[in-house]
Amino acid sequence: MSLFGKQKYDVLGIGDITVDTFIRLKEAQIMRDGDGEKPKLCLNFADKIPYEEKYYVPAVGNAANAAVAASRLGLKSALMADIGNDREGTDCIEILKKENVGTEFIAVDNGNKTNQHFVLWFGDDRTILVKHEQYQYKLADIGEPKWIYLSSLGESSLSFHNEILKYLQLHPEIKLAFQPGTFQMKFGKETLAGIYKRTDIFFCNKEEARRILATEEHDIAKLLKMTAVLGPKIVVITDGVNGAYSYDGAEALFMRPYPDPKPPLERTGAGDAFASTFVAALALGLSIKDALKWAPVNPMSVVQQVGAQAGLLTREQIEEYLKKTPPDYEPKILE
Repeated sequence: MSLFGKQKYDVLGIGDITVDTFIRLKEAQIMRDGDGEKPKLCLNFADKIPYEEKYYVPAVGNAANAAVAASRLGLKSALMADIGNDREGTDCIEILKKENVGTEFIAVDNGNKTNQHFVLWFGDDRTILVKHEQYQYKLADIGEPKWIYLSSLGESSLSFHNEILKYLQLHPEIKLAFQPGTFQMKFGKETLAGIYKRTDIFFCNKEEARRILATEEHDIAKLLKMTAVLGPKIVVITDGVNGAYSYDGAEALFMRPYPDPKPPLERTGAGDAFASTFVAALALGLSIKDALKWAPVNPMSVVQQVGAQAGLLTREQIEEYLKKTPPDYEPKILE
């Protein structure tokens, strides 16, 4: 009998877990080469660079953040991921248990370390140095969670995606949320065509949408529909401080950000907070329009603290914030 014979989860996150070490930089420069070029974080080469503070944040990563967000919002959640047999892996398990996230699908890989990322924090934003260990990904006996939240996995995970797809095809009642990470985007939309077609709700930001679609298109309405052609039933594209957009095949909506109470401290995890809150709202039975109202609240809170999880809110806290919204805080039909 599956473990889910006794424990059926509302949300199962599948994706790499990591430890983020934040290094708050004191002396750096942001350089821009020209119009349209991504700005660059610059430090003096071959120099000693002072920093202000260091923060050690275990048990993060897109899927882990989603599992924690779902748990705080009152859903039963779990995570499937790989860790090493090391201190960092132990720290990740302890945090997940503290957050009431199921850990029975966490696999310990004695041949690899737990993923570690280094976050260079300057101003209110960050540049992340990432490394994904070469895990031997394998699908556990997950039973029938109501939602699977699939996100960032390493470059050795392609065959694992095929396993997940086959399982989802055998269990059509499981809903799939897909928030692709770096390597999932590198695999390409053709290689992961089956995953895109099976997706119930898809998340990415505007620049990621352009990368996935291999297009120079900037119009959000067109990007929504171009992404929907790949198969997802609902497409959500975020555009930072400009807001977020959704398309369900019939209606495209725009949602403004929730008003920030003060300038952001640092922005790590804002996108994860938006996407996971949207999924949690749907899992709780809310409509797309209500999910769009819920989703910006958690990022507003997350960017006021260090790391992707410290600012995640409970359902009661989100509902309290929603009582204080301005009159124009409503989804609007995108013309």
